[in-house]
Amino acid sequence: MSAPRRALIVIDAQQEYFDGLLQIQYPDREQSVAAIANTMDEASKAGIPVVVVQHQAPAGFPVFAPESSTFALHPQVRARVEAADHKFTKGYASIFAGTGLEEWLREREIDTLTLVGYMTNNCVIGSAAAAEPLGFSVEVLSDATGAIGIANAAGSIPAQQVHETLMAVLNSNWASVATSAAWASAAAEGSELPGGNLIESAARGNSLR
Repeated sequence: MSAPRRALIVIDAQQEYFDGLLQIQYPDREQSVAAIANTMDEASKAGIPVVVVQHQAPAGFPVFAPESSTFALHPQVRARVEAADHKFTKGYASIFAGTGLEEWLREREIDTLTLVGYMTNNCVIGSAAAAEPLGFSVEVLSDATGAIGIANAAGSIPAQQVHETLMAVLNSNWASVATSAAWASAAAEGSELPGGNLIESAARGNSLR
């Protein structure tokens, strides 16, 4: 098989997830953003294009308002953004909706997207699912992403359970899930990351009944 033609997509590594209403709870947010920054460095070393995305809500919105201090990129990402190959804002969970990203990727014959950033339970899983019908392979780095705990009328789930459950869900169908260290090795070698599949995951899951 041919080597994957990757792009690293840094999703919404913004101060909202550190100082705002949506503070990442698992994994540790300082460790996860350090992993994001290191992955950006490793991508640059391997000649992999880096794309930086920021979520932008309407002015006055309680999160991601462009005039707010929490709209800004985290300093570790901001220090690297000038070296990025592409940067844009988005208004939906998906990195594709109304952004022109698909066209940018196709022009460069990229077939594999490595997703890092926030949140696991919104923009990461939304972007991974949106990539499937477009034909892109997806990789998600478990220690360079992060989740929040959620509680609503349907139930409540702590952040660790949210994150770990969605990593298993992603690896069962939509993505190859790995640590940033494992990804860096694969990126340097130009090799694929192993992933699961729905049939095998379902068969192994039968024993959990």
